[in-house]
Amino acid sequence: MRRWLLAAMLLGCLTASGCALPIYSALPERRAEQLIYTSENLRLLIQEWERFWFLDQPDHMTPYRVHGGVI
Repeated sequence: MRRWLLAAMLLGCLTASGCALPIYSALPERRAEQLIYTSENLRLLIQEWERFWFLDQPDHMTPYRVHGGVI
């Protein structure tokens, strides 16, 4: 009885983790659309991270002197 219970728990863990069910569609057009959406979300995550740490601000420390006035 204990062996059946452990086998059922193992099967439940394997199917719940996504191994048995694919997360993307089998149709190539739909799968490409889903992959594009996924990559866009990751790209937006990187932009959000840079904005949070103020890395998207312009850098004013140039390696050379700039006049700054109108010549």
